[in-house]
Amino acid sequence: MKYNIEEEYESIEKHDYDVLVIGAGGAGLRAAIEAGRAGAKVGIVTKSLLGKAHTVMAEGGAAAALGMADDRDSWKVHFRDTMRGGKLHGDWRMAEIHAKEAPDRILELERWGAVFDRTKDGKINQRNFGGHRFPRLAHVGDRTGLELIRTLQDKVVHEENVHIHMELTITNLLVENNSIVGAFGYQRDDGKFFLFNSKSIILATGGIGKSYKITSNSWEYTGDGHSMAFDIGAELMDMEFIQFHPTGMVYPSSVKGILVTEGVRGEGGILRNSKGERFMFNYVPEMFSGEYAETPEEAERWLDGDREARRPPELLTRDVVARAILSEVKAGRGSPNGGAFLDISHRGADYVKKKLPSMYHQFKTLAGLDITKEPMEVGPTTHYIMGGIRVHPETQETNVNGLFAAGEVGAGLHGANRLGGNSLSDLIVFGKRAGEHAAKSAISKSDFKNPSKELVQDIIKEVLSPFDDDKTENPYEIHRDLQEIMGEYVGIIRSEEKLKEGLVKIRELEKRTEKSGCDGDRKYNPGWHEVLDLKRMITSSILFAEAALARKESRGAHTRDDYPNSEKDLTKTLYVLSRGDDGGIEVKEEFMGEIPAELAELIEVEY
Repeated sequence: MKYNIEEEYESIEKHDYDVLVIGAGGAGLRAAIEAGRAGAKVGIVTKSLLGKAHTVMAEGGAAAALGMADDRDSWKVHFRDTMRGGKLHGDWRMAEIHAKEAPDRILELERWGAVFDRTKDGKINQRNFGGHRFPRLAHVGDRTGLELIRTLQDKVVHEENVHIHMELTITNLLVENNSIVGAFGYQRDDGKFFLFNSKSIILATGGIGKSYKITSNSWEYTGDGHSMAFDIGAELMDMEFIQFHPTGMVYPSSVKGILVTEGVRGEGGILRNSKGERFMFNYVPEMFSGEYAETPEEAERWLDGDREARRPPELLTRDVVARAILSEVKAGRGSPNGGAFLDISHRGADYVKKKLPSMYHQFKTLAGLDITKEPMEVGPTTHYIMGGIRVHPETQETNVNGLFAAGEVGAGLHGANRLGGNSLSDLIVFGKRAGEHAAKSAISKSDFKNPSKELVQDIIKEVLSPFDDDKTENPYEIHRDLQEIMGEYVGIIRSEEKLKEGLVKIRELEKRTEKSGCDGDRKYNPGWHEVLDLKRMITSSILFAEAALARKESRGAHTRDDYPNSEKDLTKTLYVLSRGDDGGIEVKEEFMGEIPAELAELIEVEY
């Protein structure tokens, strides 16, 4: 061992927080604000800089039934759309809470300084998005996530009870008798170790996209929260449901996967194949038949504001659109670079630049393409995981006492497929609830429980092991191989044969990862970060594959070509993953329970 473990232990910087929030995106910041207001001493830890969270990449808007662009909207319609969009697999109570509370959270952001786009009469403007019956997304051009983070960041830095640690990675959660006692981490610039004693921890670590080569996700999305929670006994569910956003850039190759906001389609963008055909008319599922326009003329009437006309089929849910694009490519009707054409030019240059300024700039800068004149080439990109840590719908607490989760790292709300725009309102609705209940849990506990010296020293040894002389595998090569395997074997279309083969290959990478190492010392060492992140990605990837193998049907974002149909008997079936007594993965099949009759009726209503 290159380092003296006793000396490293003695040099640890220690902090005590009632509530420790891991992650500084929308969910983490909103949770910290609420916990601080409840009287708890709160610490925020972020791998990146404050304001740099991946939330800024949620561009199109935040879904909330404010009814300002169309007075027919209500929480009941939003609840219905969320449940139907999730293929009836979502947690009904979370969907109900979300639909009812999202408007208050958006208006709260406005009071805190968020500057939303406006209607002509001064109300918050709302745009159309896939799967939403009415225009529901409060937005700021196509930079809504940035505005949300700006507003929450400004609010949180003025909270006296909240303390922020930037560029610090948490590597381990610490438990005693199935109760949270703290967390261990290191400063990314100089490698200094930190020990946080905490009575409650809120995981707001986001997603898993860096396990895939083609992804819209930023570098932080390495499945840290999923993996750390699993390691200490938390239950995970719905891990098979990984959303591939239908519109990522496919050209040039250097930017392949970068998100093209659904706001383009919400503002009237049209999808065409290489023959110029508007192909989405051919892919309307039976569940949504009668709700979408059947001709371009009807779609145009809807765009012009005709309330009697039906929505364009480009605004179908993301899973449907992604599979439709893949089908066109497979049939030989794809664009030159393996996607489809998305055209917004017919809306006029001034309109496009006003409504979609980031998209105009993105394509102009990265692809040399003027979207006010030419169509974009787009295709599916790994975007979001609906599954994650199992939480109580009211409190966001997990089965580990004192551990909470909010945002993308948690599961339940979105079911088998997330509607665009529901992610941003999810962050603030359940971030608030997580902060409130984590503070209540922490304040009810009398004192901090310091983890044992032996436990902390064992973690230090593990975290420093990449510097050992016998650790010779290159982590960047393993990461590259993992991304290739995930894309081929646990991608958009799956089968039992492919999943089993993929699991064998990922397990082989797991062994190689144990031998991966880095040169130099702990200061400014990206190779060291890569080794530690890689271990989290490997664990998360195995969980995805195991869950996908268990669900023998196709539903939402989970498509099995050997089980192509959705099975009614599996609608309410959960596959819950946890660590078994032998240290391996245990997969349990559970039934979600029936939805109350009065809510079930809402799902069937046509609006």
